[in-house]
Amino acid sequence: MNYTLNQLRIFLKVVQTQSVTKASEELHLTQPAVSIQMKNFQDQFEIPLTEVVGRKIYITDFGLEIAEAAENIINQVYAINYKTLAYKGQLAGRLKLSVVSTGKYVMPFFLANFIQQHSGVELLMDVTNKIKVIDSLENNEVDFALVSILPNTLNIEKLDLLQNKLYLVGNAENPVSKTPSTIETIANLPLIFREKGSGTRQTMESFIERNNITVQKKMELTSNEAVKQSILAGLGYSMMPLIGIKSELINNELQIIPIKGLPIKTTWSLIWLKGKKHSPVAQSFLQHLKENKAKIVEDQFNWYEDY
Repeated sequence: MNYTLNQLRIFLKVVQTQSVTKASEELHLTQPAVSIQMKNFQDQFEIPLTEVVGRKIYITDFGLEIAEAAENIINQVYAINYKTLAYKGQLAGRLKLSVVSTGKYVMPFFLANFIQQHSGVELLMDVTNKIKVIDSLENNEVDFALVSILPNTLNIEKLDLLQNKLYLVGNAENPVSKTPSTIETIANLPLIFREKGSGTRQTMESFIERNNITVQKKMELTSNEAVKQSILAGLGYSMMPLIGIKSELINNELQIIPIKGLPIKTTWSLIWLKGKKHSPVAQSFLQHLKENKAKIVEDQFNWYEDY
């Protein structure tokens, strides 16, 4: 056997994503490079690790056992690196976060200085919808989660970071009155919704139900970016978090539609399971946020007050 750590990482990522294409994207490699390493890795075993049926790749039972062993080996390598740094007096280890999709516009600003100060910290951040975020927290798979709607099914602790504002948004081609329209105006607009499980969708639907509005549902999309591009194309309107449309507002590509009762205001909060025993890295990060969050908000989100 003459496999490399790189081959183990690539094979493990293919197993996790069930796709050579997705693995290449997450590893920032070309698809041919991943395929070549997969072939070189497979050539060292007489038993197939994978099989392809149609266009889909399946992992064999033997492949799953090898993937488990590969993960253990990689974790041991990380442990050696962390112990070396810790012995030298440096903070080292993994910081694992799960972030709702719109949170990708928020969390990096609260991470940047901490990661820059501690080169021995490895960041693992999963950006997904609210249901998966809460599941990962409940299963104790992450240190922290970032949400804009607190879960009512878990016993948690939290640190509030930033206010979240949702406005009705349309493209900038049609001029609108600066005087806020009535809530009933929404009933006449083709609306674009996020997918079920999205916190943005939950907030939007709660607002509509609370105001007893019957709306036209134009379409349902699975990311804020897809919603934004559809609005830019003139396909409809949606309630979007202000945090994700800064550039489009500045460039006059999108506009806020003034509606009485908007914006909807929630709070971006970092949450964790109550009683969780944090690792030194997680504890250090939490302390960093408590000490620096006000300055981060002032430096990075001062534009927020213009809306």
